[in-house]
Amino acid sequence: DVRWSDFGFPGRSGKESTLWIGSEGANTPCHLDSYGCNLVLQVQGRKRWHLFPPGDTSFLYPTRIPYEESSIFSKVNITNPDLKRFPKFRNSTAHVVTLSPGQVLLVPRHWWHYVESVDPVTVSINSWIELDADHEARVEEAITRMLVCAIKSAENPSDGDLWLNPTEVEATSHEINLQYLNKAVSAYLKCQETSVSGQARSSSTGAEQRTNASCKRKRREVGCEPEGCTSLTQEFDFSTPKTEELQKIPFGPHLIQVLPQSHKTSVMGAVAVESDGRDLLHENEGEHFGKLHCKRKRLLMSNDCETAAHQMDSDCSPCTSQTALSTNDFLDCLVNPHVISLVAQLLLERMRV
Repeated sequence: DVRWSDFGFPGRSGKESTLWIGSEGANTPCHLDSYGCNLVLQVQGRKRWHLFPPGDTSFLYPTRIPYEESSIFSKVNITNPDLKRFPKFRNSTAHVVTLSPGQVLLVPRHWWHYVESVDPVTVSINSWIELDADHEARVEEAITRMLVCAIKSAENPSDGDLWLNPTEVEATSHEINLQYLNKAVSAYLKCQETSVSGQARSSSTGAEQRTNASCKRKRREVGCEPEGCTSLTQEFDFSTPKTEELQKIPFGPHLIQVLPQSHKTSVMGAVAVESDGRDLLHENEGEHFGKLHCKRKRLLMSNDCETAAHQMDSDCSPCTSQTALSTNDFLDCLVNPHVISLVAQLLLERMRV
């Protein structure tokens, strides 16, 4: 019954979906996804989404501890922010929307989001859409995983450090991580060569997109060749649309803007600005849509879900009572997304020589 193709993605069906079931108060901590953009259908109950644009990244104090592939967490508990420790959060711009059954939310690439179940039982379905930029993101993710696993494995395991997010099954070996890094680099270079050579990309058929879905793994699976994955971005421009251009977006006739907060609140500490229109809400008239199972970001929501992201808030960040730097303090700086991006660029330049 789920047809993501109705949103302009030919061949994408409900098989390429993830099912979320939660209870009242269940939440995911504020984070951004390294890969793709996201379509979310609310099936039962309501969920409240707090979204922040990519430009707010520095205001949200990003961290990779606890580690989860493709998830960059915020150190800030956005529902009860400590503005003394995180003063820049005052400059963030929250877009808040309550998603009701029958509505679909488009979350553009690298938008931060905190999601909370409002009703006793909530059911939603989502699908991650691949983008060309994912090739470089996978290289950065491979570098991050290699560094985190290598350094944390050198510690005494009896320390009981909760550096691995519960949604990550296990820490992988250095050999596997290196293999994944090489595959990610190869896929990136192949994509660049194809782009430079000007080879025409044919429109994706349903079969091609099913191949896409099978290759888009959140976790690094040795048998999955990222080189075989194609992109859907030639069909869409995810840049900020002007008001008069909104009617041209091929996601249906019932688009509603998700506007930023209109005033400051003590809870969010948000500052209102004019909406850029990049978050759009689609009201579907009686039809159901869905998501992709390959990127299993979180298969379970619980009331304790948010605590993992904020345990490192007290464990990793230096404070007045701290007398020595920990491994997590070092890692928090070493695998900062800005640092990893620079390392990825240097690594790819080396491979091009």
